[in-house]
Amino acid sequence: MPASRDSVIWGADDARAWIRIPGELDDKYTHGTLGVFTGSDLYPGAAVLGVEAAARTGLGLIRYFGPVEATRLVLERRPEVVTAAGRVDAFLIGSGVDPLELARDEHRNAAVVDALVSGQPVVLDAGALELVSRSTGPTIITPHQRELARLMTAHGITVTAEEIYAEPGVWAAHAADELSVTIVLKGAYTHICSPATTSFEGFHARVESATSWMATAGTGDVLAGITAALVATHARSLGENPHTLGPLAATAAFLHAESAFIASAGGPLVALDVAETLPRTIAALIAGRV
Repeated sequence: MPASRDSVIWGADDARAWIRIPGELDDKYTHGTLGVFTGSDLYPGAAVLGVEAAARTGLGLIRYFGPVEATRLVLERRPEVVTAAGRVDAFLIGSGVDPLELARDEHRNAAVVDALVSGQPVVLDAGALELVSRSTGPTIITPHQRELARLMTAHGITVTAEEIYAEPGVWAAHAADELSVTIVLKGAYTHICSPATTSFEGFHARVESATSWMATAGTGDVLAGITAALVATHARSLGENPHTLGPLAATAAFLHAESAFIASAGGPLVALDVAETLPRTIAALIAGRV
């Protein structure tokens, strides 16, 4: 069993400091530009959910690159999204991506590889988790327990999903150290861990799910979108201090949980409800009402 690491509960006061409010000199290019490679023919809705969440978290511009049907659905929902290539500050890759479909699409696959080796901050989710070792910039991955078990086993560390369920904080910290990336391990408690180094003791925070109704399809795509948006708006400071990835990912998990709580109001919800509630949650957080 890997060694445990002390963790902190990430709350509103912690999260408030990591919301970047645009200033009077900001424009769409200075307030964070996000490149998004999500969705597939099998799962086009994942693209809609992640883009919607990123847009409602607040950033300057989203560039979406996906299959034809996913692109149509994204633009139908968010017509301000751009599908032309250009400069970006961070990338979101993998939500709803079918790795086999991606491999067959040479143009899109090459674009994903270019993003991974660009040195820009990257958030990897779902179908792109196996690409983690190819990322050259600051990297966040957002697995659930089964995905993390597969990923760790592929990297020579045999562990079962049941073992990770039993000790999620321990395995999130161990995975962060072994893979040298920030881990957002989703669950009833989401554990966020950044790797320890010779000069940095590491980061470990946890965020409790505010409602069990969040156990529904698509909420992970929403979390990935929130996380990527926060990374994009802080991309310039990440170049000076990559250790801010942990607090940014923890803030994303907090916004995700709080928005689900507000959207649920004690009853069922769907993933799009969580994304649509984000502006209200962020406004309340900034005003100190959360």
